[in-house]
Amino acid sequence: MKLKDYMMGLGTGIVIGIIASQAASKMNFNRSAELVLSDIKKSFKEEGPIDGSWIYMSPEPFQKEAISLHVYKGGISRVKNGELEQFEFAADAKTGTVVDLVKV
Repeated sequence: MKLKDYMMGLGTGIVIGIIASQAASKMNFNRSAELVLSDIKKSFKEEGPIDGSWIYMSPEPFQKEAISLHVYKGGISRVKNGELEQFEFAADAKTGTVVDLVKV
C-alpha cells in the first residue's frame, strides 16, 4: 500500500510539473525596463561618459518592416568631442536587444 501511495504522489507531481511548465512558457515574461536601460547605458559608457538617460516603463507595440514586437522606448544623451549627442532607442521588451537607434 505504501508503494502505491508513493507512486500516485510521484505521478501527480510529474503531471503538475508538466502543466505548470507549459503554462509558464505561454506567459509573456518581459525584462524590467530598469535592467534594459542599465544594459544600454553600459554599452554607451564603453565609448565615454553619459549625461542622462530615460526609458518608458511600459512596453509599446513596434513595427518596422516585417518585425512586430513590444519594445521599451528611451533615450541617452552624452557629450562627445565637446558636442551634445542625443539618441533615442527602442529595445525588445523580452530580451532587451536594441532594435532601433536614432541620433536626434
